[in-house]
Amino acid sequence: MIDPRGRKFLVTGGTGFIGSALVRGLVHRGAQVRCLDNNSRGATDKLGDVVNRVELIIGDIRDPATVRRATQGMDTVCHLAYINGTEFFYDRPELILEVAVKGMMNVIDACLAEGVRDLVVASSSEACESSARIPTPEDVPLVVPDVSNPRYSYGGGKIISELLTINYGRKHFDRAVLFRPHNVYGPNMGSEHVIPQFAMGMGRAFANTEGIVPFQIQGTGQETRSFIYIDDFTDGLLRVIERGAHLNVYNIGTPDEVTMAKVAHLVAEVFGRQITVVPGAIRPGSTLRRCPDITKLRALGFSPATSLETGVSATVAWYRTACLV
Repeated sequence: MIDPRGRKFLVTGGTGFIGSALVRGLVHRGAQVRCLDNNSRGATDKLGDVVNRVELIIGDIRDPATVRRATQGMDTVCHLAYINGTEFFYDRPELILEVAVKGMMNVIDACLAEGVRDLVVASSSEACESSARIPTPEDVPLVVPDVSNPRYSYGGGKIISELLTINYGRKHFDRAVLFRPHNVYGPNMGSEHVIPQFAMGMGRAFANTEGIVPFQIQGTGQETRSFIYIDDFTDGLLRVIERGAHLNVYNIGTPDEVTMAKVAHLVAEVFGRQITVVPGAIRPGSTLRRCPDITKLRALGFSPATSLETGVSATVAWYRTACLV
């Protein structure tokens, strides 16, 4: 078991939505934390009350010298730097793959050069999104269904990250562990994800229309996801960091599968309004169902505590205040 107290952690992508939550969690457990981020999608203000207790290096994960400098003197590297957001999957697939492959190799090379023997790497539910097993365990085959579809740049990059972590891990690290987030959400998560998009879209629609409002979404509305609130996710990730086993992969999510139509109605309820879901086009390669098996994470003592209703309410409230005033 890893005790964070007094331990030195590098968190790449540490000012992003998930990265900043991890940084705060580590600092609150007594760790010494250094962040590496270029702030392209994050911001130092996301570090909140720990911003003055964290060493921050502004730099690019694709630059080997920067990554090595950030790794010097660390006990554990948590590699989260990546480009997220469905819009980027389709619009900038080459950049996603460049960040994925160069970033992962730079982290491994820096760890080897600086003698860091503990590595924690973020993968994604997108790495196994074509699985027919629902709930999906960690040991399903990882497949790129169509190399010509730019969407799979994201999942493909994560598969490469998993291969590199496991294969370098067995020889060069005392512990190398992977985690797969499953639809993490919460306040201040950006605008490229479904719950913020629903919140901002409905906010604009409700401002101009009375009564029940037609609201168009991607797909039929019967597509499913399993959402995990950021506080629960951070608890799960810290358990993986503290107790995760060498060369293991852990799903971090909830087993509560919900339709996108229901999510849309929950968002509307926060506004005190009603909508009619209008089906729309769905992008090729979009996942029809997603729900993780979290048996392995439960064995580390994890249990999600935040209901979808509570988490959506808090998230939508933040977006109403920050983006719709």
